[in-house]
Amino acid sequence: MFSKIIVAFTSLAVVVSAVPMRRATCSNGRTATDAACCVWFDVLDDIQQNLFDNSECGEDAHESLRLTFHDAIGFSPNLTAQGKFGGGGADGSIMAFAQIETNFHANIGVDEIVETQRPFALKHNVSFGDFIQFAGAVGVSNCAGGPRLQFLAGRSNISQPSPDLLVPEPSDLTDTILARMGDAGFSPNEIVDLLASHTVAAQDKVDPTIPFRKGTPFDSTPSSFDSQFFIEASDCRTLLQGTLFPGNGSNVGEVESPLLGEFRLFSDNELARDPRTACEWQSFILDHDSMVSKFEAVMAKLATLGQNPAELTDCSEVIPVPASVQLPAPTLPAGKSLADVQAACAATPFPALSAAPGPATSVAPV
Repeated sequence: MFSKIIVAFTSLAVVVSAVPMRRATCSNGRTATDAACCVWFDVLDDIQQNLFDNSECGEDAHESLRLTFHDAIGFSPNLTAQGKFGGGGADGSIMAFAQIETNFHANIGVDEIVETQRPFALKHNVSFGDFIQFAGAVGVSNCAGGPRLQFLAGRSNISQPSPDLLVPEPSDLTDTILARMGDAGFSPNEIVDLLASHTVAAQDKVDPTIPFRKGTPFDSTPSSFDSQFFIEASDCRTLLQGTLFPGNGSNVGEVESPLLGEFRLFSDNELARDPRTACEWQSFILDHDSMVSKFEAVMAKLATLGQNPAELTDCSEVIPVPASVQLPAPTLPAGKSLADVQAACAATPFPALSAAPGPATSVAPV
């Protein structure tokens, strides 16, 4: 008899476990695993239309992704160990205290996206920290071939201004960047993984005399998450020997570029050539999937700096799935050869890439 009761309860347990969890009903017939995620469907509809211009991978998408970093990297265990406030990490303080943090030298230019985003967060009554990470995840999901980032909701809207000098700058030496990012918990390889964000980036502050540029020499609209960046692409980059400046000459945070009209960041140039980071950098040239998956992983880490993920709600299902894209095989820019590559990974030979056909590549302003 007792064994029959055990069998009966076991059978019941199997039946109960097979019953699907009831999902919360959200707006427009959508459902979520947790009711706390429903508001994010409404935020999604709003920002896709009114912030990202009907789901474009455009300037506001790029700037929103940039803002996720500038807010979250305000986090220093070293300062905390000294008895000082080390920052709250991904807590929205850059929006709550914009009059302070956007005046930090390293945050020049982020004031515009902060002021553009704030009304959306207030309208939907969500925390600034949550909104910044959500907008970054949604924005980059609009870029074909890009990542689908994790989104955890539930950050408090109570924060303090971040200390200054925690955001790395384009003019920083590699040792300085590795130390600052190491303080926040990131390895040298993870720093390179984060720089996959530069595949959809642009500069307009290091040399303000150059008209705003975006895209690559191979694609004038950076609508895709393209590993071509790790060879050479406009605005920042990377492995070809530099020969000229695109604007009024050398600026702080700028080094010579190999292509007419191209801008290259000093920090990218150095990280691509440093033995501590060069192999991770080079590995992405032929492995787009690895670049995307590692970016997803490191962004999950960045987005929860200063937070306890166990206390947040996983609303990742709200983030759109990026469009797939068939990217062309990586090439050297037209007019260049392997002799122009300054490969720095001693462990792995640089891939035997051919040059794109046509006249020497140049980058036109957009």
